[in-house]
Amino acid sequence: MAAPKLAPIFALVFLFPAPISFLNSYRKKKLLDKQKDLNSIKSLSWREFEELVAEAYRRKGYSVVENDGSGPDGGVDLLLRKDGNLFLVQCKQWKSYKVDVRVAREMYGVMTAKHAHGVIIITSGLFTQEAKNFAADKPIDLVEGNQLAVLIGSVHSESGSSFVVENGSRTSINVCPVCGGELKLRIAKKGKNSGKKFWGCSNFPSCRFTKTYKE
Repeated sequence: MAAPKLAPIFALVFLFPAPISFLNSYRKKKLLDKQKDLNSIKSLSWREFEELVAEAYRRKGYSVVENDGSGPDGGVDLLLRKDGNLFLVQCKQWKSYKVDVRVAREMYGVMTAKHAHGVIIITSGLFTQEAKNFAADKPIDLVEGNQLAVLIGSVHSESGSSFVVENGSRTSINVCPVCGGELKLRIAKKGKNSGKKFWGCSNFPSCRFTKTYKE
C-alpha cells in the first residue's frame, strides 16, 4: 500500500531537473546575447567564458558536452560533435600573457588518446609563435581573441543582434564556424572535386574547415 503513496514523490524527483536545465540553458543564451565586443568577453570569469564558447558552438549546430568539473578532464573543457566527428576544446581566459606551445602539445596528446578528429584551443588573448608553428601542420585550430569575436559576432548576425568586432566594424555571416576566420571562395586543385569551387577558411592550414559552394 505504501507504493501508491510514494509515487508522486518519485515523480517529483524525476521532474525536478527539468526546470533547472531550462534555466541554465536560458542563462547561457542570455550570456551570449549580451556580449557587445571583445572587451565584454574579456571581462567574463573563466566559467562564463567556457559557457559562452559552448553556447556559440551550439548555435553553430554542434552537439556540446561541457565539463562539469567533477573529475579529471585531461585539459578538455568541451566536447563538440558534428557529422560524426569529435572535437576537443580547451578554453583559456588569459588576458595578460600569451598561450604557449605546451598547451597545444598537451591537447594534441589528448586528441590522439581519445581518437578525436581535431582540437580547438580558444583564448581571449593571443598565442605564441611557437604554438602557431606547432599547430600549423596538425588538426589543431588556435582561436585568438579577435577570431573569437568574429565567431561570437557571426552568431549575433544570425540572430539579428548587434556586435562590434574591431574598430567599430560589424560582422559578416560568412565566417568559419570552427575558428571564426573569414571563409574565402577557392577552387579545388586535385581530388574528385578538382576544378570545383568551395568555401575554405582563411586560416588554412591551421584550420581546415570547408563548405560546399552553391551557385
